[in-house]
Amino acid sequence: MTKISGNELRAELSRRAFLSYSVAAGALGMFGPSFLAQGARAEALANGKVMSGSHWGIFTATVENGRATAFTPWEKDPHPSPMLEGVLDSIYSPTRIKYPMVRREFLEKGVKADRSTRGNGDFVRVTWDQALDLVAAEVKRVEETYGPQGMFGGSYGWKSPGRLHNCTTLLRRMLTLAGGYVNGAGDYSTGAAQVIMPHVVGTLEVYEQQTAWPVVADNTEVMVFWAADPVKTNQIGWMVPDHGAYTGLEALKAKGTKVVVIDPVRTKTVEFFGADHVTPKPQTDVALMLGMAHTLVSEDLYDKDFIANYTSGFDKFLPYLMGETDSTPKSADWASEISGVPAETIKDLARLFKSKRTMLAGGWSMQRMHHGEQAHWMLVTLAAMLGQIGLPGGGFGLSYHYSGGGTPSTSGPALSGITDGGAAGAGPEWLAAKGASVIPVARVVEMLENPGAEFDFNGTRSNYPDVKMAYWVGGNPFVHHQDRNRMVKAWEKLETFIVHDFQWTPTARHADIVLPATTSYERNDIETIGDYSNLGILAMKKIVEPVYEARSDYDIFAAVAERLGKGKEFTEGKDEMGWIKSFYEDAAKQGKASGVEMPEFDAFWEEGILEFPVTDGDTFVRYASFREDPLLNPLGTPTGLIEIYSKNIEKMGYDDCPAHPTWMEPLERLDGPGAKYPLHVAASHPFNRLHSQLCGTVLREGYAVQGHEPCLMHPEDAAARGIADGDVVRVFNDRGQTLTGVKVTDAVMKGVVQIYEGGWYDPSDVTEAKTLDKYGDANVLTADIPTSKLGQGNCGQTVLADVEKYTGPAVTLTGFVAPKAAE
Repeated sequence: MTKISGNELRAELSRRAFLSYSVAAGALGMFGPSFLAQGARAEALANGKVMSGSHWGIFTATVENGRATAFTPWEKDPHPSPMLEGVLDSIYSPTRIKYPMVRREFLEKGVKADRSTRGNGDFVRVTWDQALDLVAAEVKRVEETYGPQGMFGGSYGWKSPGRLHNCTTLLRRMLTLAGGYVNGAGDYSTGAAQVIMPHVVGTLEVYEQQTAWPVVADNTEVMVFWAADPVKTNQIGWMVPDHGAYTGLEALKAKGTKVVVIDPVRTKTVEFFGADHVTPKPQTDVALMLGMAHTLVSEDLYDKDFIANYTSGFDKFLPYLMGETDSTPKSADWASEISGVPAETIKDLARLFKSKRTMLAGGWSMQRMHHGEQAHWMLVTLAAMLGQIGLPGGGFGLSYHYSGGGTPSTSGPALSGITDGGAAGAGPEWLAAKGASVIPVARVVEMLENPGAEFDFNGTRSNYPDVKMAYWVGGNPFVHHQDRNRMVKAWEKLETFIVHDFQWTPTARHADIVLPATTSYERNDIETIGDYSNLGILAMKKIVEPVYEARSDYDIFAAVAERLGKGKEFTEGKDEMGWIKSFYEDAAKQGKASGVEMPEFDAFWEEGILEFPVTDGDTFVRYASFREDPLLNPLGTPTGLIEIYSKNIEKMGYDDCPAHPTWMEPLERLDGPGAKYPLHVAASHPFNRLHSQLCGTVLREGYAVQGHEPCLMHPEDAAARGIADGDVVRVFNDRGQTLTGVKVTDAVMKGVVQIYEGGWYDPSDVTEAKTLDKYGDANVLTADIPTSKLGQGNCGQTVLADVEKYTGPAVTLTGFVAPKAAE
């Protein structure tokens, strides 16, 4: 295949972009002509400015001769994301998938193809009709041969915002109509916490609204960010972010509130606040919390009244805490030995938190590790012992770092969206009756390895289905899943792997059939502004027509459903603008019923944005009503109280999740028992992308070191290995090896290296004991084990490794250009 530079490709796209509409419109078939029948403009402008949105915020696009040339942040955005340059570049990136492609071996041999050659890049271009016929035939074959148990449609990932073009929902809608599928429960972000928290406080908690930032700014005296970096992570949102959290963070800073950050890395949040920085060894948070709790008891500081009136089971936890049950008091000295934090610091923090109005803002990384359920359970227990839950500015919060948690809410109506059940009303009961299964989402590799094997999950026992085909959209499992080499081997079990995407991600490169999807900026949609605030509704207008032969996921699935005889059920007679209008009008009806008047749809679409006023959301205090009267406002737990000891979990009898918060040794930890490798890899969220999104854009040029993903390393660790700033190094353990570029810095504590998760997997052609990843995929190194039998979450933060200067043969990165293809 002839190589062309990124600039040459962008020039070619610029030439073709305006002409592509005629091709795309023809490809839409029956859907194209009706687009303009809705009254509102549905086509892109050839020249002008268009407002739209993304995971990074609201922006205005400049379009010149059919090509997007600039994305400018919305003038009301309080903290515009610097990543918009990469968002724009994603449309024209050299990684863009141009045409429907089929792996050559699969095209020639079908399910008899050699599955070990997936990922070698040998694809053949086919027409859309050929591709859609092949996809429909495979869906039908698997459903008829194996039933719902043979089809994994639990596609997982951040997809794109928008209430119609939710590709994961669209996939499930099509597969439901086709006969059913195996689904995934939970998510990689909070797999352990969202299972344990309902047992503790009666709700998922990790996705709940927090005490409002204005209340925190006015009342909180000590703000503790524990394994959370809100200055970095609030750049993005699941919907279209309003970036309102930054207003709260700035108010907190302006007041001079004391901020404590507990993290092995000097984060953006530490730097923003000039915060007190406590650096425990990774995976020792529970021990550190227990040391604080022990101090509160031994110094008679804990709130006995709150414990007596608002919690259940403290009397069964206390003997463990004080060492009566195992002869090991969980004292500050004990915690110091494990965490590396001085005992006096642990005691001082406990005293400080009790003496001041304190908010414990917990991040999610500390539950993405072995026995991760214990971390948030213990955080809530510590907050209960401080006795400030339900008071203005006190207690705990688990989403201050996520999508603007704590941003004041409005009284605006909620937007609906397309459902995954189809017009036939096929829901969970129907799927269960058809024999469909649900697995914990992070256990997909284990499922492929062990068909028929039993597994536990939150008190239930099931068997893994024998899956033969996976259909993936809106995600990138060949980056976000753990233990890459194990995963690649397990994937060979699949007879067929189908992927929709707009870029040649590592996942697309390992597919049998690849369908080119549009970006969010090549289609119309509608979305809520602000995950927690519900600040308004945004018209996500099409900015440019689809480049090359890209089609929207909606159109693709509608065409597949049509071939399966379910086209009418899938579309319900609506096209793109018809669906969007229906979502808006449903919200308008809700609004009218509650006294919120909204303009007619066409007027809204023309304006592009509708904002709702904040009413009393700026005074919200989480758990205030529970604190006021726990009998009238009980929690959703069996006792109606905060359950420090859970009888339900006790009944489950899991050996890896006791009935109260407990320190349990992880599989491996820094300086832990039997640690084989000397360094902990902190696989933190990146600053310049969203997980793996935007890795294949120009933003990479601003942070890559000699073309590789950065690896932050403490000066003493680097010097001991003869490594200098800017060197390419091999990071390795028994699970895998990857190349990164070193940044020597004291921003990471000694014994820790930081490699951001989300770097694109780019395996070498040379196979040694473990395939060498050439770019810097942190999940080549991580352990693919469950957090426990209870939550079955992922352990992306459970990883030890070593680092050495790379002295092997020169490597050529191939993951950021299109693979070989016969055109």
